[in-house]
Amino acid sequence: MHLSTVLSLALAVSPLAVTARGSLGFALGARNNDKAGSCKSTTEYEADFEALKQTGATRVRTYAVVDDFYKENQCQVAAAILPAAKAKGFQVILGLSADTEEKYQSEKNALSSVLTSELASVVYALTVGSESLYRKVPACDLLPRIVDARTKFSSLVKRIGTVDSWNKFQDGTADPIITGNCDGQPPARGINFLYLLATPMNLRTLLIPLKFDDLQQAIGHIQDLAGLNTIEIMNGETGWPGDGGEDYGEAKAGTANEERFFKEGVCAALAWGVDVFYFEAFDESWKPKSKGDDGTFSDETHWGAFYASRTPKFSLTCS
Repeated sequence: MHLSTVLSLALAVSPLAVTARGSLGFALGARNNDKAGSCKSTTEYEADFEALKQTGATRVRTYAVVDDFYKENQCQVAAAILPAAKAKGFQVILGLSADTEEKYQSEKNALSSVLTSELASVVYALTVGSESLYRKVPACDLLPRIVDARTKFSSLVKRIGTVDSWNKFQDGTADPIITGNCDGQPPARGINFLYLLATPMNLRTLLIPLKFDDLQQAIGHIQDLAGLNTIEIMNGETGWPGDGGEDYGEAKAGTANEERFFKEGVCAALAWGVDVFYFEAFDESWKPKSKGDDGTFSDETHWGAFYASRTPKFSLTCS
């Protein structure tokens, strides 16, 4: 389950000192809400963006260049979404899967075939790997893929990094990613962008407990290791299941609670200057149950701020 709070910071800024209003973004799936989970076309992404415009959002996050959840029906995400983003004035944090060398090479080749300078203008950042360290991919396996991606794409994309849990950047697991140094070898060009999955929500309350101490420790560790290297940090994502979703302990699913969470939690975070990526944009009825951290399986089909029809479940503006 996507039960993370969000905090978006530049390393040079204390999380308690941010004053500018935050911006809202959404995690965006690659498949349509039919039984087959068919792939979205550019036209369908354009319809997604048109719906999201009413929230004031201008950024979305994806998870792969090619979505291969169904091996027999793989979605060419980058090829479809980037032209749509350009047409509708959105930016994309584009995921590039990298848990294995074979997958990384496949993703890199797919991106190389579609990423023109014109389309690269809408790529806010490229993230190599998504929770790879959390899934126990060694940092020194992931680092060469990030370095290779920077070598390959840095002339087109300014921000290239990775996505992982905040605690992997606090406990030293990600140190090679930050320093660009593995096994005593001379430092390579590591990340200059990091999408940090932050402290889990306390689900006994609808409000977001922004645990700044945990985040400051992780960010402080990154800053100490990064030295003069500038690393932009953006964090996400957070959400709440609507009607038809599953409860999680004392946290009760339901659209009324989702609305309260959005209004009292997300809107408050935005007012504090926190950039919020909401999980997720639209309900995804095609999804099978997902396996959580505790090994149990849970429903993820009702987490959208919008119904699958692209109709908002409630007002998505903050007064």
